[in-house]
Amino acid sequence: MVAISKSRTEEARDVERARIILACLEGKEIQQVAQELGVSVPTVSKWRQRFALWGLRGLQDQQRSGKPVIYDAAFRNRVLALLEQPPPLGMSHWDGPAVAEKLDCSVYAVWRVLRREGIYLQRRRSWCVSTDKEFAPKAAEVVALYLNPPVNAVVLSMDEKPSIQATLACVSASNDLPVMYRPIVAR
Repeated sequence: MVAISKSRTEEARDVERARIILACLEGKEIQQVAQELGVSVPTVSKWRQRFALWGLRGLQDQQRSGKPVIYDAAFRNRVLALLEQPPPLGMSHWDGPAVAEKLDCSVYAVWRVLRREGIYLQRRRSWCVSTDKEFAPKAAEVVALYLNPPVNAVVLSMDEKPSIQATLACVSASNDLPVMYRPIVAR
């Protein structure tokens, strides 16, 4: 207790409580302790009574209720369940504001749940599976050309329908019509 009362690294409230108890153990009156330490008389009385009842455990803070939980596990489950539903008309996928509007909650609460779950609504991943039986040898030839191109040659690879064009369609914000990705033509 003496070490805590002289400590410069302990929390200030713990140091103050230790000083109150040590002064009371010296036989000083409550008013005198309050005046010497610059605290109120009710503060000295409180910590003196708690020390008398529970000893050193009484000098620790009691549990507090804190701010009530608004967005709990049930909210998390509602967000995740909604993401499994089709998005609203005119949207190709859910976004944070649409989820928040549908659940009548804060968009920040939605983002916190998604971030905690590792869900990124804008991130797209796709792949194509070829049905061509000769795909592997053809792909090996193309890769070999890139790795070891012929001298004075330009290697170009063309695909009749790129996978991004085949699998993704974005919705234009202005008129809700699908916008297809078009190849860039060099002139």
